Amino acid sequence: MTARKKVAVVLFNLGGPDGPDAVRPFLFNLFRDKAIIGAPAIIRYPIAALISTTREKSAQANYAMMGGGSPLLPETQKQAAALEASLAEAMPEAETKCFIAMRYWKPLTDETAKAVKAWAPDEIVLLPLYPHFSTTTTGSSVKAWNKAYRGPGKARTVCCYPTDDALIEAHARLIREAYDKAGSPKPARLLFSAHGLPEKVILAGDPYQKQIEATAAAVAARLGDGWDWKVSYQSRVGPLKWIGPSTDDEIRAASQQGLALVVTPIAFVSEHIETLVELDHEYRELAVEAGCPAYIRVPALGIEPAFIAGLAKAVVDALPREGVAPACAWRCAGDRSQCPRTQGAAA
Repeated sequence: MTARKKVAVVLFNLGGPDGPDAVRPFLFNLFRDKAIIGAPAIIRYPIAALISTTREKSAQANYAMMGGGSPLLPETQKQAAALEASLAEAMPEAETKCFIAMRYWKPLTDETAKAVKAWAPDEIVLLPLYPHFSTTTTGSSVKAWNKAYRGPGKARTVCCYPTDDALIEAHARLIREAYDKAGSPKPARLLFSAHGLPEKVILAGDPYQKQIEATAAAVAARLGDGWDWKVSYQSRVGPLKWIGPSTDDEIRAASQQGLALVVTPIAFVSEHIETLVELDHEYRELAVEAGCPAYIRVPALGIEPAFIAGLAKAVVDALPREGVAPACAWRCAGDRSQCPRTQGAAA
């Protein structure tokens, strides 16, 4: 009997501290990444040490609101289990197994690379849980993987999937459900909130912002006429100029116009500190203070069936192809020089 082909699916995500003692090392790992702070290591490492030390207590206070640590790993584990089940149906001829590689906390890339090597796959699909490509997320994760992995199996990378039909349908469905559950307040504005980036990253050719805007436009089109919507960016830190408009400014603007707010985390596929603290507490309090008639927060995608089905399709579609294989027909414009496909990667 011929052995089934073994396919390892490596899910990339940011990671988060699993307890108060992990907050400082997590922050250090984050800010020492050259994709986050572009200075040479001799400068970057002391900066990372300073930031992680000065922000430790405030970050611990935020994680305390979620039980002391980030829920990102257990949320990602649920997604991995759901994806494995979906792939078992989609590819019964293959043995598939999902692995999790977190960029800044456990399980770190090196640890996951060893686990994948021990499993000895025939094929590897690198699948970012970042639908939108950025040098600061997918780009950094892929570089770390390529540095760490020295095992068997041919690797293919899903670059991005910002307008994948399943992703769009999953977002639209959750937005409708949250809005209807809240009693469909009118007039209302739908706010697509995404993690921001320093403007200089985008000016250097990073495609993230254009992909975020494309996702939002596709979701709004799927929802149909009658939706007032905008894109905004959250989580700004540091003195640099960041892309905008900011989520807090848009919350104030909508509140002043007497609009209810439907806020959806368009770039985050799992619940974590940016959704459970920033959106659920800080921005909700801001909306109340600004006189917003209603503040409705749409949940992250999690294991929403359409989203998981889309991830499974991305894996299946990636396998026959060489190099970078997006899960949809997305193509970056020529001025997005940091996109792997624009750089000449094979389809």
